[in-house]
Amino acid sequence: MALQHPERPPWLKVRFPAGGNYERLRLLMREQDLHTVCEEARCPNIGDCWSRGTATFMILGDTCTRSCGFCAVKTGRPGTIDTAEPRRVALAIQRMGLKHAVITSVNRDELADGGAGIFAETIRWTRRLAPETTVEVLIPDFKGDRDALATVLAARPEILNHNTETVPRLYSLVRPQAVYTRSLELLRLAREVDPGTLTKSGLMVGLGETKEELLRVFEDLRGAGVDVLTVGQYLRPTPSHLPVVRYWEPSEFDELRSAAKAMGFRHVEAGPLVRSSYHADEQASGAIAKFRRRDAETAIIPLTAIGERPSGSPRGIR
Repeated sequence: MALQHPERPPWLKVRFPAGGNYERLRLLMREQDLHTVCEEARCPNIGDCWSRGTATFMILGDTCTRSCGFCAVKTGRPGTIDTAEPRRVALAIQRMGLKHAVITSVNRDELADGGAGIFAETIRWTRRLAPETTVEVLIPDFKGDRDALATVLAARPEILNHNTETVPRLYSLVRPQAVYTRSLELLRLAREVDPGTLTKSGLMVGLGETKEELLRVFEDLRGAGVDVLTVGQYLRPTPSHLPVVRYWEPSEFDELRSAAKAMGFRHVEAGPLVRSSYHADEQASGAIAKFRRRDAETAIIPLTAIGERPSGSPRGIR
């Protein structure tokens, strides 16, 4: 007997990708030979985001060395590193006139630094070509390599994001090559090394987790100093990926948002179509404003100008 999968509810309907801005961005990405997670991961929000003139750049190629059960990005043996890619990404950011840019990547576990150097170079090129743009990086776990994390932080992104994705009990199914505690430690170290960088993490629901498990992850993330949290509904990209166990109601996302805010997160996005980089420009603007306001009130952790570093702060993780 075939397995019965829950029917997709009406609140998960999205607009079909079309329009002038969508086509303009599609052509720009092809012209610059760039990848976006919007396309490669089959994000349901691509029509909305691209029509608003925003996109999430995916560097280090289009082939991932890991095989997460939820992700539509192809798995295999990646090609060689494109050292000219950072400049092309920055040029696209400049031409798009972005106020906030999100840069992510596939996992490149075969590289000594996991691709951290290309992340850092992409940030530096963005500073040169689009100095008014704030930068958010969504990084892999670098297999726990502290020096790789230090390399990215030294380039001074405004926001460092690493997604925990799901609850610990489901890691072997959802993220078989990842380790929950390693992801938490990465986020904790980022806060410790550079208190002037906001940290962020995201989770999916609908894979069989419970509300109690999610709240425990929220508590773990706050304990690691995470500032921004995103929670969204998992949507199965193809029949070969993990099935949806259930669709969470919009009211349940409201409850998760309220619980997370009560724990002290500076900014929380929770909803059926929320993704880590969905409306990231709005998330960033709210979170950075709160961060700066807190600094002005407490004068403990300054959010310094780009290229500066708080006096006495460490330059790397050792």
